Amino acid sequence: MIHATDLQKEYNGITVLNIPAIRILQGESFGLVGNNGAGKTTFFRLILDLIEATTGDVEIDSKKVMRNDDWKIITGSFLDEGFLIDFLTPEEYFNFVAKLHHKSEGDVVLFLESLKDFFNDEILLSKKLIRDFSKGNQKKIGIAAALIGDPKILILDEPFTALDPSSQIRLKRFLVELQTRFNMTMLISSHDLNHVTEVCKRIVVLEKGKIVKDINTDADTLKELEAYFAV
Repeated sequence: MIHATDLQKEYNGITVLNIPAIRILQGESFGLVGNNGAGKTTFFRLILDLIEATTGDVEIDSKKVMRNDDWKIITGSFLDEGFLIDFLTPEEYFNFVAKLHHKSEGDVVLFLESLKDFFNDEILLSKKLIRDFSKGNQKKIGIAAALIGDPKILILDEPFTALDPSSQIRLKRFLVELQTRFNMTMLISSHDLNHVTEVCKRIVVLEKGKIVKDINTDADTLKELEAYFAV
């Protein structure tokens, strides 16, 4: 479903990402881990055509993402607060995103009802603007908006950061349910090794822009990752 070839990104002559080839299959839950500066967000931004690669291509459904909108209808993403329209209320923002995906008001009501536990009565009907919410609740709003269009692909950068423990647990359950029920392809980056190994069946480790591990998750994966990063 997602295929990158000879993918490189340079800034001021310094290579920050260098991936000769990687393929992410339909329905795969793909976890991306690495220290700060490893290239995780750069990789996601290249997939989403938010930045231009120095060399190489990314394809989604065999279509190059660069200067092409066909893949966007099947892709939902939330990388940071820059994806939000923060002078709107959550309801206004959700309705705006829904219209982009040709969803009705009734569709939005049903969708938001399904996220009631995740929102924990802290977001809807508050009459607050998005910019006035905590970072954690802004993240919840962004994740929800990424799902309004019923995407086949979901890309989330550090989705557990800033969430309280209860919300982290709810999000993990929700992501596993999405994959199980809808065979959704998920790309999730995280500094939390425990969370990412619980949610993702494949883990890729980036270091200085290069893939140093690509493993299928099993009972020993968490210990293997902890040992790698402890060195």
